[in-house]
Amino acid sequence: MARISSLADAVAELVHDGDTVALEGFTHLIPVAAGQEIIRQRRRELTLVRMTPDIVYDQLIGAGCAAKLIFSWGGNPGVGSLHRFRDAVEHAWPSALAIEEHSHAGMANRYVAGASGLPFAVLRGYVGTDLPTVTETIKPITCPFTGERLTAVPAINPDVTVIHAQRADRAGNVQLWGLLGVQKEAVLAARRSLVTVEEIVDELTPVPGAIVLPAWAVTVVAEVPGGANPSYAHGYSERDNAYYAAWDAISRDRERFADWLEQHVFADIAGSVA
Repeated sequence: MARISSLADAVAELVHDGDTVALEGFTHLIPVAAGQEIIRQRRRELTLVRMTPDIVYDQLIGAGCAAKLIFSWGGNPGVGSLHRFRDAVEHAWPSALAIEEHSHAGMANRYVAGASGLPFAVLRGYVGTDLPTVTETIKPITCPFTGERLTAVPAINPDVTVIHAQRADRAGNVQLWGLLGVQKEAVLAARRSLVTVEEIVDELTPVPGAIVLPAWAVTVVAEVPGGANPSYAHGYSERDNAYYAAWDAISRDRERFADWLEQHVFADIAGSVA
């Protein structure tokens, strides 16, 4: 059953050096505060998993937390490249970064397989692409019933999945709504999970289209208002477009990025980009 904890204590307990860690959220409800707490606690040699790594993964990679990235698209949404990610791949700064690239469909199916307790997923994707020639975790498979040539991808079972949601009750049941991605599947696939929320309430009231993650599926809940900033939390906050634009200049320069880390993460002023 889920326990209520502070963010710092939750990261200290759940995220270890060498872990496979997924921080999921699609445009909305991205667990940025949790990612910055992982940086603050100086975790190393992580395998980071995310369908769409954006600026929080740029920060994690630039801070030296990552040894490998498993993903399907990476960029600063609406702005351009992830410069710390690019520097790690092209110049091994601050350390070399291995990459494992999939399609969106492949990544989503990998989470579903992990959540379902299956060893792999099968899909029709990747036909006509060159990804199977560069990604070892994409393999052809023949349907035993029709003879159709398909593609298999292994399940993803993160050591830890981290998501952000709008609210949880005091028993640890989590409620999230709005534009969603694979948060539910990523949590169910993981060995441990941390959910940061805008608020903890006495009772979860119904919301159209909401997903409820029951307390038995969640390890720890931490109340972190604004924990998705600069992404948004539907019903609580708006997207900070200026942050994304400012990040482009900060992340281009190693020295400026290092100064930003010292001033806004290690100085415990997470969330600011000025």
